Amino acid sequence: MHSYDYLIVGAGLFGAVFAREMTNAGKKCLVIDRRPHIGGNTYCKEIEGINVHWYGPHIFHTNDKEIWDYVNQFVSFNHYIHAPTAIFQGKVYNLPFNMNTFHQMWGVITPEEAQAKIQEQIREAGITQPRNLEEQAISLVGRDIFEKLIKGYTEKQWGKSCKELPPFIIKRLPVRFTYDNNYFNDRYQGIPIGGYNRLTEGLLAGIEVRLNTDYFSEKSYFDQLAPKIVYTGKIDEFFDYRFGELEYRSLRFEHEILEKENFQGNAQVNYTDVNVPYTRIVEHKHFEFGRQPITVITREYSKKWQKGDEPYYPINDEKNNAIFKKYETLAQSLPHVIFGGRLAEYRYYDMHQIIGSALVKARKEKMSF
Repeated sequence: MHSYDYLIVGAGLFGAVFAREMTNAGKKCLVIDRRPHIGGNTYCKEIEGINVHWYGPHIFHTNDKEIWDYVNQFVSFNHYIHAPTAIFQGKVYNLPFNMNTFHQMWGVITPEEAQAKIQEQIREAGITQPRNLEEQAISLVGRDIFEKLIKGYTEKQWGKSCKELPPFIIKRLPVRFTYDNNYFNDRYQGIPIGGYNRLTEGLLAGIEVRLNTDYFSEKSYFDQLAPKIVYTGKIDEFFDYRFGELEYRSLRFEHEILEKENFQGNAQVNYTDVNVPYTRIVEHKHFEFGRQPITVITREYSKKWQKGDEPYYPINDEKNNAIFKKYETLAQSLPHVIFGGRLAEYRYYDMHQIIGSALVKARKEKMSF
């Protein structure tokens, strides 16, 4: 006799949405997570009244009204618009690449002037078949933008020269010939009022959750608790690395409390100079228009993933994708296990995509009742 209908491994967005949907359908769920908190990487730690995005900045954005309405059942969102800036050798540039960026770069004023400048640099480069990321980027936006705003940031992010990285990583770059600093074009955008914890708390309300609980430390015990398992962790770990380890990039964060009201005037500033060791500084109070007398900043460093680190970005090159396909085939032979989320599916998801994926898989599951 099983104690639960579903054991859900992972209290991040995928696990929380799936648990909510099954609970609403009358099923009994147990959610476990090895971390001491719910919410996965969306978790916010409150420091001096500021919601600090503990695992890096998260901005909710989507064009999908169904998903927007879904999350708004649990929390209200503010009107934050993401408009990061970049600093290269002491000069500030707007992101994404738009007319403000081109004016800062070359002094041009009209879209026609900006397009002409970019096309001139593309012609000078003479690249017809890009062989690597550097050539791909230059063939799209020219050498100036590549050198100042792409090269250093990308090399820090991936730990490799742009000449060593495949061109598909940067197949297309957002280039706008308008004075628009809104990073996302999506219709709906914002930050949960009170932080992301409010969202996951709403999703998991009334559902049993056990934190500081490692599924693999007592796998046989947990497996017998429910006839169905929802697994949101690393797929290679689930299969005990049978086909080898999948590779990731990881991150390191330095959080700092500053006795000043405003450090950088923006939620996110990217540092695109390769000689600056961190990729960006996040000032968390600006996500929620905070007026606290102090501020909290986070310097973010990209690093090679090693066992024990949090895996953030899957390295979806040919080698890793081939390994993942083997795990995916193996997963399909286990109909009692539902694999979902960025680690189990080995792909980088935005938050709305994770929620959408969880809703689709929950609907499919309900059809089997």
